[in-house]
Amino acid sequence: MNTHRRPVAVYGAHGHTAAFVLRELRARGLTPVLVGRDPAKLRAAARDHPAARTAVASVDDGPSLDRAFTGAAAVVNCAGPFADTVPGVVEAALRARIPYLDVAAEQAVTLETFQRYAGPARDAGVPVVPSMAFYGGLGDLLADAAMADWPDADDITVAIHLDSWHPTHGTRRTVTRNAGRHLAFTGNRLTAPTGPPRTRTWTFPAPLGTQDVIELCTADQVTISRHLRVPEIRVLINRTPLDDLGDPTTPPPAPVDADGRSAQTFHVEAVARRGGARRRASASGRDIYAITAPLVVEAAVRILDGRVRRGGGVSAAAELFDATDFLRALDPGHLSFETGVPRVPS
Repeated sequence: MNTHRRPVAVYGAHGHTAAFVLRELRARGLTPVLVGRDPAKLRAAARDHPAARTAVASVDDGPSLDRAFTGAAAVVNCAGPFADTVPGVVEAALRARIPYLDVAAEQAVTLETFQRYAGPARDAGVPVVPSMAFYGGLGDLLADAAMADWPDADDITVAIHLDSWHPTHGTRRTVTRNAGRHLAFTGNRLTAPTGPPRTRTWTFPAPLGTQDVIELCTADQVTISRHLRVPEIRVLINRTPLDDLGDPTTPPPAPVDADGRSAQTFHVEAVARRGGARRRASASGRDIYAITAPLVVEAAVRILDGRVRRGGGVSAAAELFDATDFLRALDPGHLSFETGVPRVPS
């Protein structure tokens, strides 16, 4: 059967990020199956997708997931906190023998997915791709694009600039759930940070310029370390979005365009250092929740097309896809992508 004629199941289909994923699937000619626990919210989400099937299912009810995923070509998990949903949805995807992708930003969950499902996914011949999103996926693709033909590097830094961060309710629940579960990647291993996050400066492109940044523990340390030979991986972010995230009065994102995106802008760059040489890859765009949709849908389409470097198993984005080709496919419709030498040593 032609997999492109089969629908793609979206678990957590009534969530904020899922709305972008559903829209992107339709734009790519794929029919979604809207799956979730709340029948009323599913019906509301389905109003924008009248040709789509809906299925009520819960991670606590394996048979309900099996019924929901019957006939699907792949499943995209958009339901957080992902610590609660990943095991049930991954295991249902493995039973159905269909690819699984998620948009988790939870570092501990991404690590557990690699550790727990590497063998079962390989044995089933099923691709499992965690954190195919702004955090975890984009940084991993940029790091791989920056490395280019280098076999290894001394370190990789992923520097993130957000002009603001209006978190969804799901993001707030995730932050609370994952407090104290963060890991740094240093000395060739993931380990608990030895102290509070350090502050330094980073020179972003104009007009952003040099800004104070703080170390951040994200899924990127997990995804990058799975396949790139580098002993030190740092993720840095400017202070403004963290202040927004820490303020309980910061409202959730509000749409400002026809696509439902917020006004938030992002710039992410990965810099690989090897001896005295540095290489860089960067991406810029709008709305970290919205950009997750083309990232995960492009990944799903490539898996269904067979444009992958390996078959079954748990894989990071750049472990499975040609990173530069992948990012160029999203430029300019969804983001702007550049590679080259850093402007100045950072």
